[in-house]
Amino acid sequence: MKQKLTRDFIIDLSNKKAEPLWMKEFRLQAYDNFLKQKQPSFGPKLDFSFDDLIYYRKSEDIKSDWKDVKQETYHTFCKLGVVSAEEKYLDGVSNQLESEVVYHKNKTEKDIIFMSTDMALQKYPDLFKKYFNTLVDYQENMYTALNGAVWSGGSFIYIPPYTKVDRPLQSYFRIDTASLGQFERTIIIVDEGAELSYIEGCTARMNAKVSLHAGVVEIFVGKNAKCRYSTIQNWSLDVYNLVTKRAIVEEGGLMEWVDGNLGSGITMKYPSCILKGDYARGNCVSIAYAKKKQILDAGAKMIHIGAHTKSNIVNKSIASEGGISNYRGTVNITKNALGSFASVKCDTILLDSKSKSDTYPKNIVENDSSTLEHEASVSKVSEEKLFYLMSKGFSENRAKELIIMGFIDEFRKELPMEYAVELNRLLEE
Repeated sequence: MKQKLTRDFIIDLSNKKAEPLWMKEFRLQAYDNFLKQKQPSFGPKLDFSFDDLIYYRKSEDIKSDWKDVKQETYHTFCKLGVVSAEEKYLDGVSNQLESEVVYHKNKTEKDIIFMSTDMALQKYPDLFKKYFNTLVDYQENMYTALNGAVWSGGSFIYIPPYTKVDRPLQSYFRIDTASLGQFERTIIIVDEGAELSYIEGCTARMNAKVSLHAGVVEIFVGKNAKCRYSTIQNWSLDVYNLVTKRAIVEEGGLMEWVDGNLGSGITMKYPSCILKGDYARGNCVSIAYAKKKQILDAGAKMIHIGAHTKSNIVNKSIASEGGISNYRGTVNITKNALGSFASVKCDTILLDSKSKSDTYPKNIVENDSSTLEHEASVSKVSEEKLFYLMSKGFSENRAKELIIMGFIDEFRKELPMEYAVELNRLLEE
C-alpha cells in the first residue's frame, strides 16, 4: 500500500506516536528541506521513485519476552540467529521489524539507559532533546532530511560516567515488506570514562521492488571514554542502503567503527569521527564485498580538530561477478590539530576481469607538525596461490574462499565472536 509523503502524513505520524509539539515541528521543517534537496552528486546513480515507498509500517507493539511476540516474528529472528546470540553473548538487545522495535530487553544490571529511540523521547525528553540532531543535521543532504521527517525506531543508549558494559548491546534491523523505507534514528552517549561495545545486524527479505534504508546514527564519546560500533549489513539486492553515521570524540576518547558491507544493491556509507578533544582517537576497519549487480561505495571520514589526535582507516574491498566495490573517504587534519597523525590503507582484490574497484580519497593537512600516510593497492587473485592450494586438493572455489579469508583477516579479528562466525558463513555462501 503506497503512502503519499505529504505534510498531512507527517503530522499523522507524529500524532500516532504521541510526540511533543517540538518534534512535530521538527519533522515538518525536515520535510520542507527534503523537497529542496537533490540527489548526491557523487557515487552510484540512485534510480528509484520516492512515490513508490512505504514510509511507515508498524508490525506489533514492543515486547520484552519472546513468548509474547508473534510466532512469525519470533521464527524470523530465530532463523537469523538473533535469539540464540542474545542468550550467549549480549547484555541487551533491540530488534526492529519494519518501522518499529518489536522486541527489547536490557539484561545488564548496570545503571544505563537502553531503549528504543521512540520510547526515549517519551521517557527522557530533556536528555533526548539535548543530543538529537546536534551531530547530524537534517539539512545536510536529501537523506538526512528524509530521515528527520519520517524517522521511526532505532536505539537510544546512555552510559553513565565510568561505567563499563561487560558484554555488547545489540540492535538488529529487518525489512520484510517490499518497497519499505526504514528510517531508524540511533543516538549513543558514552559519558566520561565509560566504555561500550555495540553491534548491529541488518537483513531483508528479497523482493522484486526497491526498498530504502536511510538511517542516521549520532554517537557522543566523552572524555577518556571508549565506544566500539560493529556492523554487518547483509541487506537483500533490492535494498538501497544510504546511511549517515557520525561520532564526536572528546579529549582522550576513542571511537572505533568496525563496518562490514555485504548485501544491498547499492550502498553509500562513510562512518565518520570528529576528533574534537586533544589526544582523541578514531579507528575504522571495514570491508565491502560486491558481487553481481552490486555497487558498494563505502569508506570513512576522520576530521582532526584537537591537538595530538590520531586516526586509522583500514579498508578492504572485494569484487566479483562484475560487482563494483569503491572506497571513498576523507581525512582532514585542521590548522589547530597540531602534532596529529592519520593513516589510510586501502586494499582491493578483484576475483575476475569483469569486476571493478576505485579509490576516491580526499586527504587534507593544514599544519606542518602533523603526518598523514596513505597507501592503496589493487590486485587480482594470484594464479600461483590458486595453483598451490588446488594442488593440495582444494577445489577452485574453496581455494578462492581461503584467499579471501586471509585477505580480510584483519577485519575479522576486530569483530565480536558471534559476528565473526556469521561473516564466515556469509562469505562461504
